[in-house]
Amino acid sequence: MPNPAHRETNALAIVSLVFGILSWFILPLIGNLVAIICGHIARAQIKASQGREEGDGLALAGLILGYLGILLGVFVVLMLIFGIGMIAALASV
Repeated sequence: MPNPAHRETNALAIVSLVFGILSWFILPLIGNLVAIICGHIARAQIKASQGREEGDGLALAGLILGYLGILLGVFVVLMLIFGIGMIAALASV
């Protein structure tokens, strides 16, 4: 019988946080996607474990980093499109 005072940290929660951090430095798109997917799965597993697992904060941090990375990427792409459009408009004058 496992000791109720000793809870295991969910592995996917750790993976989510690690890839969330890596997505800002090394793996922008893949890291964000892995962080988001693993974060959602980890939070569901932690809820289903009925207190045997912990790491919800780690999974949440990975989710936040992953979603912020995606939002930043979309913003950068939109700014590039807008910038190229402005350059084209100014060049045609």
